[in-house]
Formats: sequence, C-alpha cells, structure tokens
Amino acid sequence: MSFGYGYHLAMSAYFVASYTVTNEAGYEPYVPAVLPTLMASGAEVLVADYDSEVIEGEPHTITVVLRFESKAAAHGWYGSAEYQAIKHHRLDHSDGTAVLVNEFVMPG
Repeated sequence: MSFGYGYHLAMSAYFVASYTVTNEAGYEPYVPAVLPTLMASGAEVLVADYDSEVIEGEPHTITVVLRFESKAAAHGWYGSAEYQAIKHHRLDHSDGTAVLVNEFVMPG
C-alpha cells in the first residue's frame, strides 16, 4: 500500500475461498494434501468452516480464510509446483470462488 512520498506499508494478504463440494470422493484427497503446502508457505489458517452460516446472498457451504505475509507470498504458494499438483482435487470437485485480498489498514 502506498501513502505517497515513497512510503509503503507492508501488509498481510488473505486467500478467501467459498465453495461447495460436488464430488466428495474426488475432493477427499485435497485437505490432507494441501496442509503441508500451507505449512511450508508460512500461511496461517484463520477459518476452515465446512458448515458456513448464510446470512446474505448465495455463498457456499465451505469457507476458508488463509493469511499470508504478503500477496507475493500468497502467489508463491498458489503458483508452487506442490499446490499446482493438488489443486485439481478442489477445482474439479467443487463449485465456488477464491479471491486474494489485502489486509485493511486503518488510515491515520
């Protein structure tokens, strides 16, 4: 984040996924395979809820929020050979979205 005059604030980045599993058997290998990749990347699992409560709109039943040191670190994990080799277990057997967002820093 830039505040002008060349000052930049380093901030965390968050990977937020909301999805519904469409094929349990195909998805099953994903979780045990993804955890070591997250640990190796330094990610912190903040939320992993398989029974998300819908209060607005049409979100999915699973919500996952991961915290990374930076967007570069998140991209490093997502683009890693280790994650690329297993992400198909989630993508091919679920419907949903994933976004990468910056941490909010209160101005001041």
